[in-house]
Amino acid sequence: MDKPMLLENGCESIAIGFTDKKLSPHAGSAVFWKFLHPSGFVGKLRELLPHRLAESNNAIDPIDKALAFIQGLLCGAEKLTHVAYLRRDPVVPAITGIKRVSSQSTLSRFFAVFDSAGKNQRCFGPLWDWCIKRIKPRKEGFSLDFDSTRLLHEDGHQEGVKTGYTRAGLKPCLHPLLAVLEEAKLVAGFWLRPGNTSCANNIEGFTLEVLGRLPKWLKVRVVRADSGFCENGWLSLLEGQGLSYIVVARLMSPLRKLIVKGMDWQPTGVRGVTVAEILHHEKGWSWPRRLIVVRHEMKEKKRAGGKKLIEVPGYLFQALVTNLNKAHSPLAVWRDYNKRAGCECVIKELDEDFALPKLILSKFWATEAALSLAVISYNLVVLFQQKMGWQHERITTKSLRYWMFVTAGALVSHARKRGLELAVPPGQRDWWRRVWEKIACPYPNCNAVGHAAPP
Repeated sequence: MDKPMLLENGCESIAIGFTDKKLSPHAGSAVFWKFLHPSGFVGKLRELLPHRLAESNNAIDPIDKALAFIQGLLCGAEKLTHVAYLRRDPVVPAITGIKRVSSQSTLSRFFAVFDSAGKNQRCFGPLWDWCIKRIKPRKEGFSLDFDSTRLLHEDGHQEGVKTGYTRAGLKPCLHPLLAVLEEAKLVAGFWLRPGNTSCANNIEGFTLEVLGRLPKWLKVRVVRADSGFCENGWLSLLEGQGLSYIVVARLMSPLRKLIVKGMDWQPTGVRGVTVAEILHHEKGWSWPRRLIVVRHEMKEKKRAGGKKLIEVPGYLFQALVTNLNKAHSPLAVWRDYNKRAGCECVIKELDEDFALPKLILSKFWATEAALSLAVISYNLVVLFQQKMGWQHERITTKSLRYWMFVTAGALVSHARKRGLELAVPPGQRDWWRRVWEKIACPYPNCNAVGHAAPP
């Protein structure tokens, strides 16, 4: 006879046993799938996957593997082995509509089919289009922010992992490019690059691809980027496309000399901040461009941005190159650029909630496919929040995970029909009903749900 399992908590002895009930810690993610199934995304992804359809009755269709991967990310998976752990969950196949969750080796083979840039472009390019076309238009237009990030991989044996400059020094890494529609918090494009590439490597091609997929009704108000992208070729491309831009200029020797020599600094009304502007022709530029220099007095600002110059102690400097006209004051240009911090928040959420630094396979294009599907999963969560009317509350996926996606539940059967019973306290059930009504409603502005968090 097996020895009974007991838990002593200091107050009582609790007997530990087992149950055959079909329980799940992820039943709350049914709300997300209620949004996704009618959206047309699943059918679109099924059409685009380059895999051969399963021939055996026991085989798992490619679309089932992709949807299981998305569900794994919603539940906090950081590796393919974590996704495969969901095979123990009886509710996941029911809410996602798949046969079953794949093993880690099956998921690895699924992504290994993506063995070229062409396959990745043909599959994921239309999915970026699909996401962008579903954001709500803005009369003012959108800010299109370009950025790159470093994904550290200390073991360094995977294809594409090369030694590059990171915040932690020279480390083996990958170096992807991203474009973000800042007001929508939606990623408009993603390219993976080896770790030893520069920030601006192939930025022109990436920009043309992103611009080519934007619908005609979507107005780009301004393009923003940091100093790693301040290249004459890219600035000329933006000018040729008729786009306004604000890009951080590099504090190269000629510009540093101008700052040291003395500029006509103007007060801004912001304590410790003065600005100046000139028409500057940097070496390598095709023509002079408007340059705005921002000077921060360090003793007046605890977290001043910018760079130190040895020649001018006590100050930090920022230089912004822009083609915005004089109607935009230097202070307005600086404040506009500062809103680009939202792009950094998107990258942070991708890192923390969608496992960008952890997802990697042996082959480069397979890794790009896995990361692309992870970023598209992030976009789907953004569109889910837009449907709920929560897009302005800046809710992270981690918060949604704790509030909704990891709500426990049980798969039950009544009169030969399956049901899902959520383990929700009575005081929160009305909130959940309103959430479900909102998701089920075909009209965008009805059945509004107030705060995202349940009471």
